[in-house]
Amino acid sequence: MTIGQLAGRTGVGVDTVRFYERRGLLPEPPRTTAGYRVYDEGSVGRLRFILRAKALGFSLGETSDLLSLRLDTGACAADVRARAEEKVGEIVEKIEDLERMRRSLLGLIDACGGQGDIRGCPILQDLSREVGARG
Repeated sequence: MTIGQLAGRTGVGVDTVRFYERRGLLPEPPRTTAGYRVYDEGSVGRLRFILRAKALGFSLGETSDLLSLRLDTGACAADVRARAEEKVGEIVEKIEDLERMRRSLLGLIDACGGQGDIRGCPILQDLSREVGARG
């Protein structure tokens, strides 16, 4: 199949396919004598794997590791599980960070009546503080 057909079957653009090829996640396929790339069904499965890993929060490097594990006859399911557990830990940390940001912003919103001179805006005053400063 052509690069356009591969892109269409996986719901991405042609540039995305090329990007993953440049990053080494998707092997560059053989070319016809006219220079066109020719992809097989394995490329569809591999690209879907990459896209699903991305949707679950895995970085390109982590996805590359997972692809390697998939082909490593010495690897076991515990290796993959460990990576997934590590990713969950990172996600939990991000959620906690986002929750702290949300609480801080809600506190600033509560402190701001939304009226009066902008120089008295508690949100802008807080943003102008030195990082790490409390008040």
